[in-house]
Amino acid sequence: MLEIKNLYVNVDDKQILKDFNIKINDGEVHALMGPNGTGKSTLSKVILANKKYIIKSGNIYFNNEEITNLSTDEIANKGIFLSNQLPCEIDGVTTADFLRTAVNAKEENVSLYSFIKKIQDATKDLKMDESMIHRSINKGFSGGEKKKNEILQMKVLNPKFIILDEIDSGLDVDSLKIVCENINNYLKENKDASVLIITHYPRILEYIKPDYVHVMNDGTIKKTGTYDLALEIEKNGYETYKNNSASIVSE
Repeated sequence: MLEIKNLYVNVDDKQILKDFNIKINDGEVHALMGPNGTGKSTLSKVILANKKYIIKSGNIYFNNEEITNLSTDEIANKGIFLSNQLPCEIDGVTTADFLRTAVNAKEENVSLYSFIKKIQDATKDLKMDESMIHRSINKGFSGGEKKKNEILQMKVLNPKFIILDEIDSGLDVDSLKIVCENINNYLKENKDASVLIITHYPRILEYIKPDYVHVMNDGTIKKTGTYDLALEIEKNGYETYKNNSASIVSE
């Protein structure tokens, strides 16, 4: 599915990612954890080709095809989806119009009825007010509503690889359960879909169980383990893994 090899990335001439390696196979859920400023969100933006982030060396592969130098549109059309940590507001473009345009660009001959049914079902599943999809994207939305709107887009766009960048931030307990339930249901219906969860805290991992947990510090992976590693982090913090020198990459 997704493989990153020996990736070095700079932002404003400052090195953020250093010899970063990871491999995520079809149907796997991986969690990337680490303290603030270690490069977790940078990784998500690099995968989606944000021009602010400069790849100095290394390679990114998706389904055995190198995507290192592709545009954001080209990468998204291959089935990679990013739920942003801080979803932006877009005045004058409704969620429904945006999704209709995106679906038409991705698939041919999608009937209006099928599209409306899919977006209505997704809205109901997420317990969102249906009127919200006819408002400007995220305009006047609460933090929790913005995150639900991200998952609504995921459900309608049907991606193969999902990056959840701190999807748990800004969500109350009830909203977190609803969001995670929708993600889990999506994974049950799409067995080959893979997920990369970027988070500081193990709370979300209680709802979406990862196959692998990676501890990131100083721009690289310091340790890889199972869900138990997330519990260790909750107990001991990140300082324990700060000076680990070897990256352990799952196969």
